[in-house]
Amino acid sequence: MKKRWVSMLACVTVLSTLLSACGGDKEAEKNAAVADENAPLELTWLNILHTASPPTDTIKKLLEEYTNTKITFNWVPDASKEERITTALASGELADIVTLTMMTNSSVRSSLKSGLFWDVGPYLDDYDNLAKIAPEVRAAASIEGVLYGVPFQKNLARSGLIMRKDWLDKLGLPVPTTLDEVYEVARAFTEDDPDGNGVDDTTGFGDRNDLRYSSFKTLSSYFGTPNGWKVDESGKFTPEFDTQEYMDTLNFSKKLYENGYLAQDFAVTAKTDQQQQFAQGKTGIYTGMVDISSLRTLAQDLQEGLELVPVNKISNGDGEYHIWSEGSGVGGLMAFPKSEVKTEAELKRLLQFINDLIDEEAFMLMTGGIEGTHYEFDENGAYKVLNTELWQADVQPFSSSRPSEISYTLKDANPEKQLANELIRENDQYAVFDPTVPLDSATNNEQGTELQKIITDATFKYIMGQATEDDFKKAVQTWKDSGGTKITEEYEAAYKLTQK
Repeated sequence: MKKRWVSMLACVTVLSTLLSACGGDKEAEKNAAVADENAPLELTWLNILHTASPPTDTIKKLLEEYTNTKITFNWVPDASKEERITTALASGELADIVTLTMMTNSSVRSSLKSGLFWDVGPYLDDYDNLAKIAPEVRAAASIEGVLYGVPFQKNLARSGLIMRKDWLDKLGLPVPTTLDEVYEVARAFTEDDPDGNGVDDTTGFGDRNDLRYSSFKTLSSYFGTPNGWKVDESGKFTPEFDTQEYMDTLNFSKKLYENGYLAQDFAVTAKTDQQQQFAQGKTGIYTGMVDISSLRTLAQDLQEGLELVPVNKISNGDGEYHIWSEGSGVGGLMAFPKSEVKTEAELKRLLQFINDLIDEEAFMLMTGGIEGTHYEFDENGAYKVLNTELWQADVQPFSSSRPSEISYTLKDANPEKQLANELIRENDQYAVFDPTVPLDSATNNEQGTELQKIITDATFKYIMGQATEDDFKKAVQTWKDSGGTKITEEYEAAYKLTQK
């Protein structure tokens, strides 16, 4: 019962002697299951929960049947993942599979490099689905050439804007294609009574307290800011926040904030609250095209005549398009700690499990649920959810756990979602990659997360008018003096090795 205790540590306290007594029996059972390929494999999965509640067992049971496993999930809420995952890594309270999405987090990278997890690179080609993982995706998910888990395969770039199309139409505004036009939409959504209720109760941009997934990162890429780091022809690295394009974005966002076109409470707003503000008609611009269906669902009983439009191509006026790539198509790793997965045979069974989850049948279970109960295909072959509440309870939490989001393409019956899906795929043409994703810096592993807080704090303060440009530049210098310069040098050295 050792594995079961691992997944229950957050809820109960057990005597260490009892754990010790049961551990040997459980390990023996596990080894027997691994040896017998026909026996269900019991596994635990420390996973990230992106919804308010964990899923019911409806889909889990079907996944277990399809993959010949018995799965115990230990769900970690997305809002607390950084604290919970780093604590788990430090304490060793892990699971057979650990979802690691914070690939730039210094604690995560240090744990990966420490030898805590299996190197799965040599095994992927032995499985039909895993073998299809593109070389560039494997490279992006690796650290110094070592792949410490199966990468979650994502679209290269999912960012973009969602706007209230009904508000644009009411105000006689076109869908914007430049940053100046985006600014005008934000102004009009704030000042020109887009909902027609005669009350000053709307704001252009809704936002949240996450510099990476807020409007700032997306607007920054529209300005041409490098994604994380700029690398010149000589191999010199410059952090994004030390470029003119970043400063241009700061000034644009500050102007939005000063005039009230950016939600004034953005610095203390969580993602779920940002979504609720949009659903309630308080804001008209949302960052993240992938959330368009969720926003419509949240707003279905709150906003009459709601029309949404996803927008992905915004230029700074030069007609060029850029959008930052989230991990070069990698959404994190499904990693296998050696403390839990003790043998190669067990690792191979777990890899087979991940491989099976990429099969179309498992993909549809984790995406749509049960055909005829949760979803159907209409006469045009489009995918449509039949019962939203049931789908949210049974299926939605699994959708972010799919090992691959790109293996199959569904035509969505909702034209807004279908357009968003098409624009996300189109983003591949404009995706800007972070050159440090496959590189390593020991100093960044140790200090990077804490050092980033200096820049995040300075960015928020500048936008809110609590700091001057000189103050921001002093913060950048503090970052450099506190370890940033060493990080830069280490990335440059690692990059040069890849160019030989």
